[in-house]
Amino acid sequence: MSKKDQVQGEGDYKSAEKFDKAERDFVKSGGVEKASHKAEPKSDEEAREMLRAEKIGRSHSKGEDKGVAANDGAADLDADE
Repeated sequence: MSKKDQVQGEGDYKSAEKFDKAERDFVKSGGVEKASHKAEPKSDEEAREMLRAEKIGRSHSKGEDKGVAANDGAADLDADE
C-alpha cells in the first residue's frame, strides 16, 4: 500500500485531495459571496441570537488563531444583555 492510499487521522489522502479541490472550485465559482449573503441574519433578533451562539462557542475555545482578525462584535454582546 502506497503512502498516498493510507488512512491518516479521520480520512485518507485521496479524500483530502478531493475535498481540497472541491473547496478551491467553490471559491473560484464565486459561491462564497452568495453563500455569505444567504447566511446573513434576517432580523435584529436573529443577529443577536447568532452573536449569542458564537459567544457560547467561543467560551469553549482554547483561544483565537493568531492569524485571524477578531473583529466580530461578539464582545459587544455583553452591553445588550
